[in-house]
Amino acid sequence: MSSGPLNLRSPREIRLMSKAGGLVWEAHQLVRKMIRPGITTGEIDAEVEELFRRHAAVPLFQGVAGKVPFPAVTCMSINDEVVHGIPGPRVLRAGDVLSVDTGCKVNGWCGDSAWTYRVGQVDTTADKLLEVTEAALELAIELLNSCEYWSEVARQMQQLVETTGFSVVTDFVGHGIGREMHEAPEVPNYYSEEFRREGDFELRTGLVLAIEPMVNAGGREVNRLPDHWTQATVDGSWSAHFEHTVALTSAGPRILTGPPED
Repeated sequence: MSSGPLNLRSPREIRLMSKAGGLVWEAHQLVRKMIRPGITTGEIDAEVEELFRRHAAVPLFQGVAGKVPFPAVTCMSINDEVVHGIPGPRVLRAGDVLSVDTGCKVNGWCGDSAWTYRVGQVDTTADKLLEVTEAALELAIELLNSCEYWSEVARQMQQLVETTGFSVVTDFVGHGIGREMHEAPEVPNYYSEEFRREGDFELRTGLVLAIEPMVNAGGREVNRLPDHWTQATVDGSWSAHFEHTVALTSAGPRILTGPPED
């Protein structure tokens, strides 16, 4: 994760970032239409890659360095997989949940968003898990209007999740975003005294944040699978992940990876 001074973006720069955000939103609409039992995650990823190619967008995930460079333009994580799942021949089945994370760069500016989708009808625990995780993201965006520091937002996100009996993943956090996918600051989805003392930041006009709660139905612990990328829950419980790129403007929070504004 990048560290350093916070970048405060101008209204013009935020408008430029909205181009990338809008294309990421289009990618998620494409994913939503394609998801069905019987399709593979690789087939969905290929269509998102083609969408980015047609718009001359640079995928943010493909080729990211690691022991094995990340091979796809999306992360697709199924059921107990939390994040960084690799698309491929795996077939979606009715009752699965699929977390899709993707991002791109357009004219030098980045957008990043994740959403967890139901594959057909899911059981009540999975349904509640998705509702709560999405609600945590919505709460965070709403609180940008009233909180002074991020730690205040993170505390309320964590409280919302934990009152349901679910747990917030603490191994991964959101991030600033702009010219690069990962910029300062780190944006945790949970409260800690260490963060409040050493990493907290004021919510100021011009900040652009990728806010991304990850929530497990069971314990918060995760581990990396042998493919060097996929992170799954230790206890086998299912997980959900929702993310938007959000700009703090003088008129309030603006979701850059949401539907186009009129």
